[in-house]
Amino acid sequence: MNERIWMILAILLLIVAAVFLWRGNLSAAFVIATLGAVTWFLSYRSQLRASVAIDKQDDLVDEERDEN
Repeated sequence: MNERIWMILAILLLIVAAVFLWRGNLSAAFVIATLGAVTWFLSYRSQLRASVAIDKQDDLVDEERDEN
């Protein structure tokens, strides 16, 4: 869920950056596009953290099965 929020925010920021670029405000477009890229990386980080947590749970379950 958290990664979805970051992805939506990234898309919205990039749309706003495109509007600023279209209106000729290059410095604002650059800053907002950079923020959009940062939020995309945060989305990717959230996805990786979720997959690592799932892998750790699977490893714990496998270890418990091996002990029995």
